[in-house]
Amino acid sequence: MQDREGSATGSSPLLETQYANAHHVERTGTVWTAVAHIVTGVIGSGVLSLAWSIAQLGWIGGPLTIIFFACITLLSSFLLSNTYRGPDPELGPHRSSSYLDAVNLHKGEGNSRFCGIFVNVSLYGFGIAYVITAAISMRAIQISNCSHGKEDEGKCGFDGAYLMLIFGAIQVVLSQTPNFHNIQWLSIVAAITSFFYAFIGMWLSAGKITENGHAEGTISGIPTSSGVDKVWLVAQALGDIAFSYPFSVILIEIQDTLRSPPPEHQTMKRASTISVIITTFFYLCCGCLGYAAFGNETPGNLLTGFTSNAQHWLVDFANACIVIHLVGAYQVYSQPLFANVENWLRFKFPDSEFVNHVYLLKLPLLPAFQLSFLRLSFRTAYVASTTVIAMLFPYFNQILGVLAGIIYYPLSIYFPVEMYLSLSNIEPWSSKWIMLRGFSTVGFVVGLFTLVGSIEGIVSAKLK
Repeated sequence: MQDREGSATGSSPLLETQYANAHHVERTGTVWTAVAHIVTGVIGSGVLSLAWSIAQLGWIGGPLTIIFFACITLLSSFLLSNTYRGPDPELGPHRSSSYLDAVNLHKGEGNSRFCGIFVNVSLYGFGIAYVITAAISMRAIQISNCSHGKEDEGKCGFDGAYLMLIFGAIQVVLSQTPNFHNIQWLSIVAAITSFFYAFIGMWLSAGKITENGHAEGTISGIPTSSGVDKVWLVAQALGDIAFSYPFSVILIEIQDTLRSPPPEHQTMKRASTISVIITTFFYLCCGCLGYAAFGNETPGNLLTGFTSNAQHWLVDFANACIVIHLVGAYQVYSQPLFANVENWLRFKFPDSEFVNHVYLLKLPLLPAFQLSFLRLSFRTAYVASTTVIAMLFPYFNQILGVLAGIIYYPLSIYFPVEMYLSLSNIEPWSSKWIMLRGFSTVGFVVGLFTLVGSIEGIVSAKLK
């Protein structure tokens, strides 16, 4: 993350690399620390949409699609891991410390800036998705308590828009944290809670299957009124599954923590293989158990289907874990974008007191803290914008599909393939070149299909 922040200042990538080489960082990571980073970064709120995705695709298409995206993710990680080191005409072989650094090394500064658009869009989009998901979970807790208190759900607590505002207000406060390194404790708590709610979802689904006495679902999935509707729902399901593998954008930064020997790319390939196997097994269990439990009534967010469960306290705990996880996840994905914009503004306006001056404030009974008017105004406006967009488009599955349609192809397929082709000097129209180009083309078609289908889903939901 640090190099991504540095590049936003407009400094030369060559100078950044020279600085990094001059200030040696001891790398002690192993295959197992890399596995831990990957699994923690990948398993998130997207896992809750997998049962709905399988419900659209059916018992054959759903699991096979998850395995298909797992294979794409693994191939992409292999290509990316090979681009970690690369020859430079001035520096010789050296490391890349971030995704954008690798793109700059192999494809030039212009492509790096273009890639940066997708990286920042993905970070911003995750913020919107997390506002929506947190509000859904908070609302589920309210409904659970109301249903057991025999109250009318419509009169229970606040509606989703007010809950989004509450979540946004919390993020306004947390966003004043100066930088990424000051929220490590929040990341640890968020990672732990993500495993809690995912395992609870699996446990409750298994319990419902036992209660029903059979597994729900069909080979063709949930029936629709027309073939066109089915096509759009399949597109949204593909997008949700793709969203559940947000792996590529953090791979290079994880690889930069690994010690050598053995060569980093070998360790990273082993770690990627282990991690994809673990997450895919986890996804198949969570998605298939959820579909088997609910069948045609599978909800978009798995845990919202258990609001009337006898173990409502466990459901409430799981939803509370989601909210805690998303409080931290919002900051993890927003802090790099904050740094990008603020460092760029400092580079552009070095003499501006509004941009550069920091005031030290001390309030009674509180520790001293640094106040920056730039940080206060920009980050508050940023959080407000993600909250407002979430309030206008509170469609969990469709939003995940749109995000996947925008960012999955360029970050997980296009740039890894292009960087690998540049690094390896593969001859055009050779068998390897054709396979890689075919892989990229298939990825583009799938990404475009999910994007169009998810946008159609938002439009349809908005018109209802």
